[in-house]
Amino acid sequence: MMVQIALCTHVHIQPRLSPTPSPISLSFSCRTPKFEVKSNKTWKTQAVKLGAITASASISGSGSLNSTACEQLVPENDAKKKRVFFLDVNPLCYVGSTPSLRSFGHWVSLFFSQVSHSDPVIAVLDGEGGSEHRRLLLPSYKAHRMKFLRQLPASQRFSRGHVGKSHGVIMDVFRKCNVPVIKLEGYEADDVVATLAGQVLQRGYRVVIASPDKDFKQLISEDVQIVMPLAELDRWSFYTLKHYIAQYDCNPCCDLSLRCIVGDDVDGVPGIQHVAPGFGRKTALKLLKKHGSLENLLNAAAVRTVGRQYAQDALTKYADYLRRNYKVLALRRDVDVQLKEEWLVKRETHNDSTTLYNFFKLLEGTKKLTHQSHGSYFSNG
Repeated sequence: MMVQIALCTHVHIQPRLSPTPSPISLSFSCRTPKFEVKSNKTWKTQAVKLGAITASASISGSGSLNSTACEQLVPENDAKKKRVFFLDVNPLCYVGSTPSLRSFGHWVSLFFSQVSHSDPVIAVLDGEGGSEHRRLLLPSYKAHRMKFLRQLPASQRFSRGHVGKSHGVIMDVFRKCNVPVIKLEGYEADDVVATLAGQVLQRGYRVVIASPDKDFKQLISEDVQIVMPLAELDRWSFYTLKHYIAQYDCNPCCDLSLRCIVGDDVDGVPGIQHVAPGFGRKTALKLLKKHGSLENLLNAAAVRTVGRQYAQDALTKYADYLRRNYKVLALRRDVDVQLKEEWLVKRETHNDSTTLYNFFKLLEGTKKLTHQSHGSYFSNG
């Protein structure tokens, strides 16, 4: 297995240059999004009293279900705990399905200046072939993304698992901004983040995952938050345990189990409604609130009636189908990567403005050439 890690070295600090008006100096608000609370107040009160329940079932290398995950409690959040940020890089390099270095620079500049400040940041890239073990279980997994890549002209296709020829440019930005970059061959960034997040929590830190990927919601707890880029508002926004409970009326420990039942169209994971019409989110949520996890639900359905006949029949007939979905959607926590102490120190930020200013200046200088060249992998737009 090949491991690529870019570590921070001593950086000569140049005089701070005036950043470009956009996007570095954009006004910004870190207010958290508001959700209409449709939750059962009793459930929400009980959840708060109990404290945070750990993010969904702990996953072994084989993706097996741990039916006791919802019983593990963690202490309430300590405001004095230091934060460690994980930056999921690949999604930031796109506008929709169009690759864009400008998008990367825009979101990273906002992230550094308005979100993470001098907190430690660890950037993670998808490794080549990272999706293969999931695709072996379910060929439709992210198949639409592979179809999109095959439809691109040969000069614009990406290599699997990374961001093409612009990878070096991205690594250079992070190196100059004193951010370690991790890319492990054979692993998706999500699995690397999930593994390292557990190691960070063990050291007594809080974790903030910067990503638009909803897969990370299965990790949410009192000490694990998400911060999402909101394109429509042109800002990052924090998403916490309280937001999750208010939005979904359940605890995050049920998130993975719920997605296994209802499916994930974005990732190409079919829900049970494809084989058992009528078994939707409402039924799934009701059953999971009662039984706590998918494995508990399947075990109960194997020995007794757990709901209406259509639900009972679906759970007994398609148990293997649902367990396969679990193996595909569950984030792995056993990636062979070890947290380094130097990744947890306060980040030196003096070179941020200069680095990003030069990055956008480079994009402007190569914009015309990029549009004329057929050998470019990335768009500057």
